[in-house]
Amino acid sequence: MSATPRPGPDALQLDCAAESERITRWMVDMLANRLHRRGLVVAISGGIDSSVCAALAVRAVGPGKVFGLLLPERDSSSFSTERGRLLAEHLGIAHETFDIAPALEALGCYRQRDEAIRRVFPAYGEGWRNKIVIAGGTGGGINYFKLVVATPDGILHEARLPLREYLQIVAATNFKQRVRKTMDYFHADRLNYAVIGTPNRLEYDQGFFVKVGDGAADLKPIAHLYKTQVYAMARWLGLPEPICSAQPTTDTYTLPQGQDEFYFALPYAQMDVALWSLNHGVSAAGLGEALGVDAAKAQRIYDDIEAKRRAARYLHGVAETVEPVGPSPL
Repeated sequence: MSATPRPGPDALQLDCAAESERITRWMVDMLANRLHRRGLVVAISGGIDSSVCAALAVRAVGPGKVFGLLLPERDSSSFSTERGRLLAEHLGIAHETFDIAPALEALGCYRQRDEAIRRVFPAYGEGWRNKIVIAGGTGGGINYFKLVVATPDGILHEARLPLREYLQIVAATNFKQRVRKTMDYFHADRLNYAVIGTPNRLEYDQGFFVKVGDGAADLKPIAHLYKTQVYAMARWLGLPEPICSAQPTTDTYTLPQGQDEFYFALPYAQMDVALWSLNHGVSAAGLGEALGVDAAKAQRIYDDIEAKRRAARYLHGVAETVEPVGPSPL
């Protein structure tokens, strides 16, 4: 009987050269034999995932067949756009910057969000900032969300979000990913290209994406890679240092917000270990030893992962029909 694998950073080591070759061969095959498209469109956020996807696309089909999109809006960090331009120039790809804020304004994105916030904090207005943070799940309870706002002079306030307000804020901010995806597919149609989706394994497994938003794509080349492995791939690919050292953020709310604040139970390096351990049958005690927590805490982390997987089934699902219709999917 083989021994139970041991969790930890060593378990996530990646042969980047071999993996890059495997992914790029797959991309070429998908384009030529399944999708029948001439090239690839990738939305570049300035983060590690989209940057690695863009670099792999260039390795697969060359810079002349990759089109990059930078799609900032009112709440985007200026650093995201700067890193996105840096990457596009580093890779030598054609790219376009398109401000989606006017479209979001017309759709009511900002208005709907702010109306929901004001039902919790009536004074919220011009010059205030906001974010949502997650709580509860790894403490043994049910996940719930808190709204954090900052006044123009920097005073922070927080309150537990009622379900109605939480859903409205999330629905409004989801416009951002859906408008961006509309732009991706406009250029894909214009060029006869395919659209790359950029989720890593944590995001794909745990449902950290918007349905018919950043979850929509023709190819998802790093959905099998843990976040730690994506960072390793970025360095192996020789991407610029500001990208390789960029910390994961949502870049969605006006207050700085890490992905672990908004959605994941732990910072990405620990989440990688936890997800890998669950996938490889490691006991809660074994995970606890790897993370330096007791077995009860580790079990709560496992329970939180499973809860998010259940919620993600809807996001991964396709439209239902009464009976099978037409040819099988690709």
